Amino acid sequence: MKTTLITGANRGIGLEFCRQYAADGWRVLACSRYPEKSDALNKLAAQYPELIKMHALDVADHVQIERLAQVLADESIDLLINNAGIYPDSDKSGFGHTGYAEWIQAFRINTMAPLKMAETFATQITRSKQKTIVTITSKMGSFADNGGGGSYLYRSSKAAVNMVVKSLGIDLKPIGITAVVFHPGWVKTDMGGPSALISAEQSVSGIRQVISSLTIADSGKFFGYDGQVIPW
Repeated sequence: MKTTLITGANRGIGLEFCRQYAADGWRVLACSRYPEKSDALNKLAAQYPELIKMHALDVADHVQIERLAQVLADESIDLLINNAGIYPDSDKSGFGHTGYAEWIQAFRINTMAPLKMAETFATQITRSKQKTIVTITSKMGSFADNGGGGSYLYRSSKAAVNMVVKSLGIDLKPIGITAVVFHPGWVKTDMGGPSALISAEQSVSGIRQVISSLTIADSGKFFGYDGQVIPW
């Protein structure tokens, strides 16, 4: 039985990853900041009591990441999904209204946390069969795709995590770990809003299909949910 560890599992894309992998018989280690307040995730876990295990984790807190790794020290993690992310409020106000404290927090969650998770759980991932790290990014972190400007905090944090995973793809290849980033599409979630183009189910189904066919040669690549390679 394969195991996936998912951050930001309490809603949106993260919750859908939990739903789909549990439905396919995977063990799911579902992480959220406040499990007791994660109603939808609790409901889903009740449907799959033998498969979904919930864990408290604020990915901005490195001590919590290290503590969770100790709790899960004996696990074999086939697939780490770095899904937790934020879109800072001040980004919506444009140039001249930058929230610099929010920018630091965006980097903690969107950029630093995926690397910390990879470093901290590398042992558990290495002992698995699939050995895959997936980080959810955005085309808004692509230099080639930026034709609209703005969103300085979010764009920069996602561009930075793209570079993090590009390096992971090189550094972890010798130990057999495949590390990639995915643009999930414009998804109808709390972050994406009701005007978004696709559902979380469509996004996650597409990403899972690509994940299932990844090889070590794909490590360090930037994919869309539909499998298209996205320019940096």
